[in-house]
Amino acid sequence: MNLPPFQQLLDDHGRDVHRFLTATVGRTDADDCYQETWVAALRAYPKLRDASNLRSWIFTVAHRKAIDHVRARRRAPVLAGNVPETPDPRATAPDQPDDGLWSLVRELPTKQRTALALRYVADAGYDEISAVMGTSEDAARRNVHEALKRLRTEYSDERN
Repeated sequence: MNLPPFQQLLDDHGRDVHRFLTATVGRTDADDCYQETWVAALRAYPKLRDASNLRSWIFTVAHRKAIDHVRARRRAPVLAGNVPETPDPRATAPDQPDDGLWSLVRELPTKQRTALALRYVADAGYDEISAVMGTSEDAARRNVHEALKRLRTEYSDERN
């Protein structure tokens, strides 16, 4: 199989992958996940068997790195003296301005947030979202729909 040069893959999809990671893990952690994504992709690239949809493949790698990052962050130790009584939902992205809508996006369930980011940040179709997330197209549509429905309700409530 003839794979395009890896640099071409990076040039073609690097910006979209970074935007997707910024939307899913936050601005601070996106750079680390971005680097981890491309290192993992570079290692796996020579062994790739199907190059028919490299865009979905690289977004799948990025999605998995984002999940790994979120899981690792949840396992990180917290000093006993700094444990809050109730967790602050904005604590996952302290560097981002709290403009209402983005704080609500960060609070969405992981599947909804990922599907929404793929759809509107990476401009992915439902077939690509389902491939990246390992779900059916109907489930991808439903995740986007539920995320939008929740955002419409909560954002309008917050603004009133």
